[in-house]
Amino acid sequence: MSKKTAKKKVAKKKVSKKTAARKSVTNQAQDYAHEIWLAGLGAFSLAQDEGSKVFKQGSKAVEDTRSKVLGESAKLFDRLVKEGSKLEKKGRNAANSAVDGVRGDVESRVDKVRGDVESRVGKVREQAQTNWDKLEKVFEQRVARAMSGLGVPTSDEINELSARVAELNKRVAAMSKTSDSSPAAKKSTTKTSKTKADTAAG
Repeated sequence: MSKKTAKKKVAKKKVSKKTAARKSVTNQAQDYAHEIWLAGLGAFSLAQDEGSKVFKQGSKAVEDTRSKVLGESAKLFDRLVKEGSKLEKKGRNAANSAVDGVRGDVESRVDKVRGDVESRVGKVREQAQTNWDKLEKVFEQRVARAMSGLGVPTSDEINELSARVAELNKRVAAMSKTSDSSPAAKKSTTKTSKTKADTAAG
């Protein structure tokens, strides 16, 4: 029995050695796993710290970039406004000069047309006056012929006759002053002057 007991003891020792070996391996594995876990936590913590630093640096860089972009945008906008106002002035000046050129051209053409029209109107007026004068002369000649055919004296003849009558009146007045102042002479002078006047009128 002792052999059996010895065998059991030896077997127990082997089992306990195996168990101990297993326990030590398990403990070592647990220790390694724990260390791995701690290394992971450390890595996470470092990553978080680095991430915060990177985030802060990135935020600062973004803010700086945004400030620079806003500043550059404002400068660019001001520059664009200046360039736009320059271009607007150039365009306005070009438009004004074009309008002035067109206006001058139109005014010169209008003046030319007005001059042409006025000269034509003047020529037509002169021609009309000439034609009217000719027509008047023809009309006067025809009326004079018709009146002379009827025995009516012309205006020239009437004027000549009136001048003769006036001259005769002057002579009669002069004669009456020079003749004596007798009533018989006056009567004869008056009769004579009346006779002369009637003769001249007839």
